[in-house]
Amino acid sequence: MTHISENPVPETSVWSGSWVAERLGVGLDGDDALRSMLGLALRRNPKRAHLLVSNVLGKHVPQLPSGVYAAGHDLGVRVRNLLGDEEAGRAVVLGYAETATGLGHAVADGVALAPYLHSTRRPVEGVARAGGFEESHSHATSHLLLPEDPRLLAGDGPLVLVDDEFSTGNTVLNTVRALHERFPRERYVIVALVDMRSPEDQGRLDGLAREIGAHVDLVAAASGTVRLPDGVLEKGQALVAEHEGHTGHTGHTGHAGHAGAAALPVPQPRQKRGPVGHADRVERVELGWPAGVPDGGRHGFTPAHRAALDAALPGMAARIAGALPADARRVLVLGFEELMYAPLALGVELERRTGAEVRFSTTTRSPVLAVDDPGYAIRTRLAFPAHDDPADGPGTRYAYNVAGAGFDAVVAVVDSVADTPELHAPDGLLAQLAAHTGHVLLAVVPSYTPECVPEYVSERSRMLPEPLRGPAFSSYAPEDVGWLLQDLSDVTLEAPTEEREEAIQSGGAHYAESLPVEYQPSERYQELFRAALDTSAARIAQAVGTVTETVLAERSPRPVLVSLARAGTPVGVLMRRWAAHRHGLDLPHYAVSIVRGRGIDANALRWLAAHHDPADVVFVDGWTGKGAITRELADAVREFESAGGPIGFNPEIAVLADPGSCVRTYGTREDFLIPSACLNSTVSGLISRTVLRADLVGPDDFHGGKFYRELADADVSRHFVDAVAARFGEVVDAVDVRVKELLSADRAPTWEGWAAVERISEEYGIHDVNLVKPGVGETTRVLLRRVPWKILARKGAGADLDHVRLLAEQRGVPVEEVDELPYTCVGLIHPQYTRGATGADGKAVASR
Repeated sequence: MTHISENPVPETSVWSGSWVAERLGVGLDGDDALRSMLGLALRRNPKRAHLLVSNVLGKHVPQLPSGVYAAGHDLGVRVRNLLGDEEAGRAVVLGYAETATGLGHAVADGVALAPYLHSTRRPVEGVARAGGFEESHSHATSHLLLPEDPRLLAGDGPLVLVDDEFSTGNTVLNTVRALHERFPRERYVIVALVDMRSPEDQGRLDGLAREIGAHVDLVAAASGTVRLPDGVLEKGQALVAEHEGHTGHTGHTGHAGHAGAAALPVPQPRQKRGPVGHADRVERVELGWPAGVPDGGRHGFTPAHRAALDAALPGMAARIAGALPADARRVLVLGFEELMYAPLALGVELERRTGAEVRFSTTTRSPVLAVDDPGYAIRTRLAFPAHDDPADGPGTRYAYNVAGAGFDAVVAVVDSVADTPELHAPDGLLAQLAAHTGHVLLAVVPSYTPECVPEYVSERSRMLPEPLRGPAFSSYAPEDVGWLLQDLSDVTLEAPTEEREEAIQSGGAHYAESLPVEYQPSERYQELFRAALDTSAARIAQAVGTVTETVLAERSPRPVLVSLARAGTPVGVLMRRWAAHRHGLDLPHYAVSIVRGRGIDANALRWLAAHHDPADVVFVDGWTGKGAITRELADAVREFESAGGPIGFNPEIAVLADPGSCVRTYGTREDFLIPSACLNSTVSGLISRTVLRADLVGPDDFHGGKFYRELADADVSRHFVDAVAARFGEVVDAVDVRVKELLSADRAPTWEGWAAVERISEEYGIHDVNLVKPGVGETTRVLLRRVPWKILARKGAGADLDHVRLLAEQRGVPVEEVDELPYTCVGLIHPQYTRGATGADGKAVASR
């Protein structure tokens, strides 16, 4: 949209805040332009008596449309220059209802490359909420976010938040916290016409940035502070009451004459009325609004929408101009509450093609005292019933500085939802306008309601809950991981290890239908864990850095980490921490369930596709053994896509250790002790392995898991990741060297681990590769969760197997040393197991 750069601020010798300043002692300090940009008024509000009235925004004070638009557009250009075109193309601009919906849209036009969304106080049937937040000082606090495309907010590009003023910062803090919890990202830009924070509030933005680990910028046209004396709220309320009592006005219509102020009207019961004749004063003009273009940013507005609207604006403005009286010299384009951008755009175009002086403002929900004094910002007020069937019930709405302003014609622009009998009623908006101008034009913009959601967002996806997070579910910090699981903590699922093994091997049950009794480590075993962690922390840190840097270089610069619960989860947490430590990135991280023989949780994939680009998803696991889960994931993703699920997921797993040579993305291919493999839930956020049982997990549910809160005293989950992360600084150089080598190397999987497992299976007469668990991690799992038969250990293996030898000793399992074993060790599950394979003491009977 073309804009005319003119100063929208009227030249006047009297500051429009002086009336309030003199009576309440309110001061305005700051930039030289501040007083020309802001006036002061009073409102009936239990939280804040004064109102900063913008002379730039075009909300309460009619201004040149071109100047209003230029103010926002120029801020948007500054944002684009700040971000650069690449980041601007990944950004989303979010404006605040109701006051900044048009300003935010103009900022988005200045950014040019980003889509726009504004919050709303109007719920729309059939459109699901993508979020919401509270505006603490407003008279109408709840904001809804209703994007048509859920991906609009789900990306991790910069979020640009636009409001008319940045006063305490509470609204922005509430917004960022609410959205960052659900859609974490690394950068936020706060945009305002004026930054009016007090010195006490100015540090809160930096504190928020540190709290969430993100970069936060502020762009404002001017800055300053409001000085408020003690007791200003009570004094302001008394002053409002005094001037209301002076006039005695109590009806819906208020016009402040020279005698004083119009009263704040009392909302009246809503009555349905039929249209009445204003044929001589009100004329409807058909705009010819372009099909498919939203009326604003309530459900999202893309650059493509912007181009379509720009092409249609000249024709729509010409229709309005043709309907205006030939002698109209002063014309107001009046928008409607949240509908600010469409009338603003029409006003700018009308300004270009007529000789009349065109001004722009909108109606509002905000009740403000009117005082007809040059030193007061709100000179007159029209009050009328709401006419859009608001969700919060009937109420009074207002138009300020319209009555007595000398407009020859007013163009009232509303959306079709608001074109109701109340609009045309005897005390409705049109009648109020007709009493103060010679001609009223009504232009109706069709209200845009999404007819459907994108194919990849099914109703099932909308029904799925948000991820579970600590401390309510898991001992990890809430930002470390979101669990795409359902909480089965209150369900008894544990069964004795021997019973589970017999049921699994007999085909009577699947291993994911029950849980093993959680292993309680002895003090000696815990000492081994602590020693192993101390010895290997730097080695683990280097592997974490290597795999993370490889992912960032080859997969996505801002990956969405999705760990395979639960062994992958500590690794995902560490990769997220490495990205923050080395690059300042705040990567989203989720944990999902995958079950051998049954695939990955399809509902979790649907949730991920609804909130992130599947191409950015990187699946993470702790280690590979023979590669069974690697193959399981590839098969599951293919099946998911062939069944009509969202496409684009890359099934290749990134792992900390790949001793089986099953993947391309890894931290190391050595088979060494990863301390997180030594324990179960107590090193994995106190979460059980995942559960998939038909009577507990329905077709529309996430797989299940338990949170073992009762094991908190033995939990070392945070200790493990903290100990490894503490070594990041000392391994950076080694990581850089290793990553450079890997990126130029042939890392194609050889699957030598699978071949070795097949060979061992045949050699030991097992004839079932599922009972052969290669590698230190898998061998540990056998000893902790299954019925082991024997352990094969490579000759000369040292401290990496101390915990394995201890567990084998405790369970009476022989350890057999083997030459040329491709792994450090291999665990063999007892073949054809029955409970007769254990003695009375619960230890394994020697194999025959």
